[in-house]
Amino acid sequence: MKDLVANQLVKYLEKRGVKHIFGLCGHTNIAFLAALSKSTKIRFINVRHEQIASHAADGYARVTKKAAVVLSHLGPGLTNAATGVANAALDSIPLVVIAGDVPSHYFGKHPHQEVNMHADASQWEIYRPFVKRAWRVDRPDLFPEIMEKAFVLAESGRPGPVLVDVPMDIFSQEIDAALFERLDYNVKVMQKPSINDELATRIVKILAEAKNPLIYAGGGIMLADAAQQLREFVDHMGIPVAHTLMGKGILPDDHPLTLGMTGFWGTKYINEKCQGADWVLGLGTRFAEADCSSWYPEYAFNFPPAKLIHIDIDPGEIGRNYPVEIGAVADIKQALTVFNRVAKKLYPEAKQNEALNQEIALYKKEFKASNKSLEESNTFPMSPQRILADVREVLPRDAIITTDVGWNKNGVGQQFPIYEPGSILTPGGYATMGFGSPAALGAKIAAPDKVVVSLIGDGGFGQNPAVLATAAIEHIPAIFVIMNNYAFGTIAGLEKAHYDTTFGAVFEKDGQPYSPDYAAIARAYGVEGIKIRSAEEFKPALKMAIEANKPCVIDVSMLNNPVPTAGHWNIMDIYSPGKHVHHVSTN
Repeated sequence: MKDLVANQLVKYLEKRGVKHIFGLCGHTNIAFLAALSKSTKIRFINVRHEQIASHAADGYARVTKKAAVVLSHLGPGLTNAATGVANAALDSIPLVVIAGDVPSHYFGKHPHQEVNMHADASQWEIYRPFVKRAWRVDRPDLFPEIMEKAFVLAESGRPGPVLVDVPMDIFSQEIDAALFERLDYNVKVMQKPSINDELATRIVKILAEAKNPLIYAGGGIMLADAAQQLREFVDHMGIPVAHTLMGKGILPDDHPLTLGMTGFWGTKYINEKCQGADWVLGLGTRFAEADCSSWYPEYAFNFPPAKLIHIDIDPGEIGRNYPVEIGAVADIKQALTVFNRVAKKLYPEAKQNEALNQEIALYKKEFKASNKSLEESNTFPMSPQRILADVREVLPRDAIITTDVGWNKNGVGQQFPIYEPGSILTPGGYATMGFGSPAALGAKIAAPDKVVVSLIGDGGFGQNPAVLATAAIEHIPAIFVIMNNYAFGTIAGLEKAHYDTTFGAVFEKDGQPYSPDYAAIARAYGVEGIKIRSAEEFKPALKMAIEANKPCVIDVSMLNNPVPTAGHWNIMDIYSPGKHVHHVSTN
């Protein structure tokens, strides 16, 4: 049976279980959209900017743990989406980007919006630095096989985005439906590598006999859906857990063995526990710069004399930043499953370290007390600590938080308790401003029964305010809390500390602080908008927004005080050598 490629593509996606596609129309992809309009199984989430589509798909994929689909137009559509796709790449989030391209019979003739400065019809090469692979579909009969490979590659090994670039005429050509139907016999989920009992026994014995063992948990544990297996291992072996920014929430922050986030925005206690470890089991982590204080041994990890066991699905990450005593390429869930079996066989009774538990509990109590005055302050503009404390008090334990950059990322990583694995979505490796609000759309679509709140700065929200159009039209009841300090606040504090100016980093009009009325903007989009006038108004407003179950913007003025830093970042040595200056308040 012959059928249009566009029709068969929709059927293929339905069979794969795709329920949502995020994207924006263009003349190169409307044949596919026309076919999609007939689907009763796939909902198209229409956006006003392709970066919104890629960030929303990213948030959706983090919650579903499956590849999300982005639909893009050629040229500017594809480059608009690129930031979100690159963000997904650096955080190992699986996306399948389907992009229209110029007609194949006009390659090299400069048809409308063709990219061919160095090769004809070469727009797909724009994505080569950050996608796992980019395909251009040169023949319709190859399209089915390419789509199958795209999903498998996106979700296998270290997950990540892929690009399928489709000349627009390919969508409208006929193809033998059997070419797609034969893919039904293909396995859709690949078996993942593990470790053997011999290696697991060796590692478990080392950790059991170590004087100060430590588990360092990264976002790879979340990607592997292995939080339950990690907790089982920690509870049985009694080993404390420090984590990366992306690893936050893997163990609940109120678990007795959770230390917290390390590095530049980590605390002195947590960083010192890492320095004092004799054996470290690194799981699903890149040992990235901010998490490791630019790898300075006096601030974070000290390898050697400490020894590292590093397990990751990506062999390229093992030994990249620190020397490794034992390295293993494995899926973290599979590896932890073996660890648990071996540990319970070697040590039937769970190991207890009440002294360590009490030490960690005392640290947490003292850290909480050190922020008490700021968390309870009635100052307006509000202290960031008060905003975070009020949000945590109001939200259910399993609410999903999306962050952006600045206080809402670094301060949340340091001070905001997360209790359920996967309930915080953060732009880690790329640290993309503008991620938080569209990611909340994707998260809410993926988990409609969960409360979803985007904590985002005014700089970040200003990147993509058109998320509100999608929230309104698609009835997506996400809540956007704008922590509004009238600035690119983190950069302003950094510039002020080192150069005694905030030039280019604060928002002013005629010498006075300036901000749009984001609550009024929300109402103009048909979304509830609340402008907070005092600290006492904030918590009731957030409660009301949650109960209303509608999209809502809460615009709250915030002091631009820096996130406390106990670690180090090499950029400080570039700005002010030998002075150990970090950020300062600009208020």
